[in-house]
Amino acid sequence: MIITVFGANGRVGKRIVSTALLQDFQVRAFGRNVEFFIDESLRNKNLKPIKGYVFSTSEVFDAINGSDAVLSALGGSIDTTDKTRSLGIKYIIEEMKKAGVKRIVTVGSSAVLKDDDYGFVVNDPKYPALYKQVGLEHLKAYEYLNASGLDWTILCSPSITDEDANGRYIISEDYPPIPNLFTVKAGNIADFIVKELKRNDHLNKRIGISDRN
Repeated sequence: MIITVFGANGRVGKRIVSTALLQDFQVRAFGRNVEFFIDESLRNKNLKPIKGYVFSTSEVFDAINGSDAVLSALGGSIDTTDKTRSLGIKYIIEEMKKAGVKRIVTVGSSAVLKDDDYGFVVNDPKYPALYKQVGLEHLKAYEYLNASGLDWTILCSPSITDEDANGRYIISEDYPPIPNLFTVKAGNIADFIVKELKRNDHLNKRIGISDRN
């Protein structure tokens, strides 16, 4: 399987790349700073680093064209002035449609999970003000995906720690998981995403996740 990974040089993205390579995927690692992968690419014929900008539609199309699926771990500034999380997904969706690629798994935020009182977790008055704008950016990305007609899955994460996988995590569809530690290891996110790409158990679903004791 050929996959394109956006945000490949981030703490989640780089672990998605390494996890996918262990499963013998052919990985196109797309990012603005892919120097991290250069040495690895010399040792692994299945890894192709692609230096590019997610707001360049031609570069995004070239990275997606011929892939079987797209994985996105796009980040951005905390004040969301760059709009990478929402507009990046919008441009990826548009270029996926042009390339005829249907499957996408993305890393989002627990802000977009369901809340029975407020619709979305981000709308709860108790939601931390510091992360409100980021949460709304993730909500916009979810809305783009939900209207896309693609086969999407969003992994809706709480606070992400820069740690490798240990396999100790729980998930739930659409709602936050119970119990919820409100943190998840970057490696555990990668583990779930690669498994989901192989199994397609959660098409058109938001997935809450948490590490567990």
